[in-house]
Amino acid sequence: MLGCVTRLRRLVRLLPLQTSLLLLFLFCTVSVFIFSYFLYGVKREPEPSTLGLSGPEGASADSDYPRVNPSRLLPVRSIPGGPGVDLGGTRTDPVVLVFVESQYSQLGQEIVAILESGRFKYRTEISPGKGDMPTLTDKERGRFTLVIYENILKYVNLDAWNRELLDKYCVEYGVGIIGFFKANENSLLSAQLKGFPLFLHSNLGLKDCTVNPKSPLLFITRAGQTLPGPLPGDDWTVFQSNHSTYEPVLMAKTQSAESVASLGQNAAMLPSVVQDLGLHDGIQRVLFGNNLSFWLHKLVFVDAVAFLTGKRLSLSLERYILVDIDDIFVGKEGTRMKVPDVKALLETQRELRTHVPNFTFNLGFSGKFFHAGSDEEDLGDDLLLSHVKDFWWFPHMWSHMQPHLFHNQSVLAEQMLLNKKFAMDHGIPTNMGYAVAPHHSGVYPVHMQLYDAWKKVWGIKVTSTEEYPHLKPARFRRGFIHSGISVLPRQTCGLFTHTIFYKDYPGSPNELDKLINGGELFLTVLLNPISIFMTHLSNYGNDRLGLYTFKSLVMFVKTWTNLKMQTLPPIQLAQKYFSLFPSERDPLWQDPCEDKRHKDIWSKEKTCDRFPKLLVIGPQKTGTTALYLFLGMHPDLTSNYPSKETFEEIQFFNGHNYHRGIDWYMEYFPLPSNTSSDYYFEKSANYFDSEVAAQRAAALLPKAKIITILINPADRAYSWYQHQRAHDDHVALRYSFHEVITAARDAPIKLRVLQNRCLVPGWYAVHLDRWLNHYHSSQLLVLDGQMLKTEPASVMDKIQKFLGLPNVINYHKILAFDPKKGFWCQLLEGGKTKCLGKSKGRRYPDMDLESQEFLREYYRDHNIELSKLLYRMGQPLPSWLREELVHTR
Repeated sequence: MLGCVTRLRRLVRLLPLQTSLLLLFLFCTVSVFIFSYFLYGVKREPEPSTLGLSGPEGASADSDYPRVNPSRLLPVRSIPGGPGVDLGGTRTDPVVLVFVESQYSQLGQEIVAILESGRFKYRTEISPGKGDMPTLTDKERGRFTLVIYENILKYVNLDAWNRELLDKYCVEYGVGIIGFFKANENSLLSAQLKGFPLFLHSNLGLKDCTVNPKSPLLFITRAGQTLPGPLPGDDWTVFQSNHSTYEPVLMAKTQSAESVASLGQNAAMLPSVVQDLGLHDGIQRVLFGNNLSFWLHKLVFVDAVAFLTGKRLSLSLERYILVDIDDIFVGKEGTRMKVPDVKALLETQRELRTHVPNFTFNLGFSGKFFHAGSDEEDLGDDLLLSHVKDFWWFPHMWSHMQPHLFHNQSVLAEQMLLNKKFAMDHGIPTNMGYAVAPHHSGVYPVHMQLYDAWKKVWGIKVTSTEEYPHLKPARFRRGFIHSGISVLPRQTCGLFTHTIFYKDYPGSPNELDKLINGGELFLTVLLNPISIFMTHLSNYGNDRLGLYTFKSLVMFVKTWTNLKMQTLPPIQLAQKYFSLFPSERDPLWQDPCEDKRHKDIWSKEKTCDRFPKLLVIGPQKTGTTALYLFLGMHPDLTSNYPSKETFEEIQFFNGHNYHRGIDWYMEYFPLPSNTSSDYYFEKSANYFDSEVAAQRAAALLPKAKIITILINPADRAYSWYQHQRAHDDHVALRYSFHEVITAARDAPIKLRVLQNRCLVPGWYAVHLDRWLNHYHSSQLLVLDGQMLKTEPASVMDKIQKFLGLPNVINYHKILAFDPKKGFWCQLLEGGKTKCLGKSKGRRYPDMDLESQEFLREYYRDHNIELSKLLYRMGQPLPSWLREELVHTR
């Protein structure tokens, strides 16, 4: 062998230079051909797609649909709830990256609205032209599981660096892309999508849209039906390709007799939505030839999100629907149900049960108005009660009054008892456990007298409202549980007390039909697993718009979707709701005065002026109690009343007190004196590091000012440890400080708890950043705890300026240093001082050097991040932080 190699070397030396170069060229050429064969030839081996073609050059003559070869899909993993491609797996966070044209672009807002309705997390970015991509990974984990481009051309025309960066991310992490192409007057009629074997034919009018039954991404969308008639607009784009990677999802015909020239005269069905199976470059995509104004695009978009995320961001097929009919017996004469209307109600209920198992109309009644119509309508009342067992029933108030206007629980209870007696006299069930307040009064904002009376008289466990957290936008409506009553979100359906006649529907009857056939009412069912619809007695008399609406809606949903609709009684519905959305069990109280509707249904005896305008949030052991004393010395500032449990702290936003509601919270503050100088404040030092306090506080007190005091986190940790020893905490007494802060992860749980309370509040940047997610930096003041201890009067001058108080007092004249206590106190007449209690200002042994070194290293990165955060906030660095940063250099 060695001899052969030697002879070969000699032969090469004898070859002329020109011959060697020729052989090298031939070798390279052969290599390129071999490489191209395996790279492209093998990929094109499956049956080529006939996207956009039919007849001899395309699909078989007896079908408008090209056959889909499932083997061309990327690997499929079976996922509960239906087949799908496991693109993201667990290597990416379940967050969608949405590139929009601008902050206010219509399509971008529609994309976000659907994601929000599905409760999917997302992040929006303005589409970069030549700018940088957002950070796509965090260590080894992908930050996004799907990418959406409002304008696919912004993706196609990315600069080479960012395009390669994004494509590499999508391939490595299995992330798909959804893109939209919306033609305009400047769009070419026909053009190839740069870098793709795909042609676009634009500015077309389309008609007779149909869903490709072989499309692999279909889940909720049902195929097999054709939507006759023209599609909205004449700016549609269709796609054409012979590459096997593209498969049609939606197809349509052109409105004009002329076909797109390049497709040939036999082109019949043109793809307006196409799926890229990823065979071209390893990235799966779904491309839309228009925006989301077409309802079928919204439906396919939901399926595209589910498919490209491997069902990680997916809605199930189950839908629970409950139709409430409010105001039974309440309607004015001429608007109530007569005998034929009641019979139609029963017949429609039977029809709907064939499509919606257990469908039952839920009737809300006020007994005072029984037999208050015409003779024919009174007969309708009688027939309704003769079929009492065929419906579900729930109570309103006896006289249909608004509960928030009554401040005495006993008065509300008396009204409820009258309605209950009526129910018992007429055989109406009283054990459904569900009630609805007229005009949603007293449900949210919460009127505790209503909740207490409901539970006492009716045993109510469930109610519903359209007001939490706000009426609009409807996609943000949520549920919550308060005082043992589950509050479910209620939806409107386009029917109100005045919508009685079809021909007189506001805007024209066509507006109602649009709501049903792909409009807002259809989308409500599509995007919400549970929908409680509010209707009224008047919608079931005269033209019976209520019956028309829900019969039409159910048939439309059955025609175009695979959704499985059913009905559950309210208590079971509430259990289902909070099993699906357990995080919604806890309410998020809003400021009632920030929403006019809320203010209108809130007790006139309550006022938002009773809420504090300043929160001192801590952290603990930094001097917050001293600051509380100093603030209370100002004539314009008024603190909360003390608590029997937590002394000067209310501790509302971070613990169990929050679930007592805002009425309970307001009771801790005086009634306003109707002067502009009323400025309430509260101090709860454990708000600072609470994971929930910032969000809760911002929801109720969005305009509040926030003050935090920071000392060296090592000193704070040591002070907390000594505080626990002084209060005879057995763990602190058993272990040294060094043992506590260096405890291993497998240490006893009580030791780990003490360790966390010593160390975690000192992650100042982490906690401050949480507050800055909910409050503007101008609303937050960071105080130097060391300066508060040594120069409190100067600090108070800074605070007065921050709060913008009308009266400025000189704290140098009302504070005095007490050498016995070792800190500053309030100066009284005669030179005496009023200081904090014995538990404040304790002197502890110095911290051991080993612990000092450990904590300096432990807090090193935290302190660096704090310095950066304070710099961005435009606030000076505390003196102790400057000293610590010196040690890190």
